[in-house]
Amino acid sequence: MILLDAGPSDWVLFFGHFHPVLVHLPIGMLLIAVIMYFFASKKSVPYVFFWAFISAVFSCLMGWALSQSGEYDENTLFFHQWLGVAVAVLSGALAYMTAYWSQDAAMARLIKPFLFVSVALITLTGHFGGNLTHGSDYLTAYLPQPIRGWVGMEPRAEQGGANEPAIRKIANIEAALIYQDLVQPVLKQKCWSCHNAEKQKGKLRMDSPAFLMTGGEDGAIIKAGFPEESEIIKRLLLPDSDEHHMPPKGKPGFSEEEISILHWWLKEGADFKKKVKDASADAKIKTILKRYSSGESSGPYLSPVFKMSISEADESDVKDLQKLGLLVNPSAKDQPFLEVNAVNAYGLGDKELEALVNIQDQIVSLKLGKTKISDASMKQLATMPLLIFLALDHTKVSDKGLTSLEGLRYLESLNLYGTQVSDAGLASLAKIKSLKHLYVWQSKVTDAGLATFKKARPGVQVDNGFKGKWPLEIDTIRVEEKMK
Repeated sequence: MILLDAGPSDWVLFFGHFHPVLVHLPIGMLLIAVIMYFFASKKSVPYVFFWAFISAVFSCLMGWALSQSGEYDENTLFFHQWLGVAVAVLSGALAYMTAYWSQDAAMARLIKPFLFVSVALITLTGHFGGNLTHGSDYLTAYLPQPIRGWVGMEPRAEQGGANEPAIRKIANIEAALIYQDLVQPVLKQKCWSCHNAEKQKGKLRMDSPAFLMTGGEDGAIIKAGFPEESEIIKRLLLPDSDEHHMPPKGKPGFSEEEISILHWWLKEGADFKKKVKDASADAKIKTILKRYSSGESSGPYLSPVFKMSISEADESDVKDLQKLGLLVNPSAKDQPFLEVNAVNAYGLGDKELEALVNIQDQIVSLKLGKTKISDASMKQLATMPLLIFLALDHTKVSDKGLTSLEGLRYLESLNLYGTQVSDAGLASLAKIKSLKHLYVWQSKVTDAGLATFKKARPGVQVDNGFKGKWPLEIDTIRVEEKMK
């Protein structure tokens, strides 16, 4: 497949992404037509085959458009593409055959063999399509024991939950290879499905050291010795709601421990042959390594707040807040903890925020982004005893207001994106011992202030964005046009 240097147009890729939606229509129609031919009236069968033919043609066109992205293995794509064309042609042929050959005894004998061939072609086409989308092992990935052993496959590694690192016991952790034994298993579980030999999203493969270091269509994703400047780390630390966050929405994300191990490996030079004993590890890494040594998973992290027993909020107080446009939802199953979101109440100011006082003992998550609140509200927020997540992005909050938050005992995540907070505010935040995640992108925080904060609180993950354009932004012209 030959692609122009400029790449396919946006319109081609736009229509190409309809292929996974459209492709199921001809499959369903073809199977229904086959069943109808054998078990129901044959009168309507030609019409079903005809519409299967039409939808298959459109599906092939959309599939061709999708293939122009260059993200798929060419050999697998070749078979999938031409088998799909064969299915479309055969659909049209069957529409004609069932319409005009059924009354001819000699010709009618050919219909049944063609029907069986059509089912076989659909199966093969779908199989190669599954390989392109999910990888060549998508059918056998969850094959249970003892069948895996009978066919000579390795036992499937047990995986933890979405937020739980896959811990496997390593008897001699000091002799373990950092990449091969600690980093690669995580990349295989959470990255290889989209970046492998059959499928390369963004023309990026991650299933071998050579491909991992080469990067994708936008350049390298790893900068050895500089984890904060490595694109792979930047994407992992973005908020889940960000379209550039990796892995994408719907895929299992990296746990905090997995990110820490990856960060450590990058900091140690991204050496594929370095052993644990040859690298310098801080207290946090040593704790994680002990879990590998014992084989005991830490389990999904759970704030100590959720182990507490609290009273329920009064229903009338919740309704009063809803009248202000605030969304008030449960934050934990079978527990009275609440999440308050001002996504529909951008006009909310300091005065209106006072209404939260009646349910402040139940609030664990408070999202006030893009509202009109200011430093005047920070003293009230500081009285919320169980606050874990706080979003103040795009508000008038400044360094002065942050001093009031120093006493929040359980605050773990604070979003100050697009605020006037500066290095002085970071000094106040360094005193919040429970803090784990901090977002200060497009604030007044400087690199020097950030370095000082990280030195004081090395365990806090800080997202300060990065200078320049996203690699996914193909050129400056397109970006500027989108902003107009």
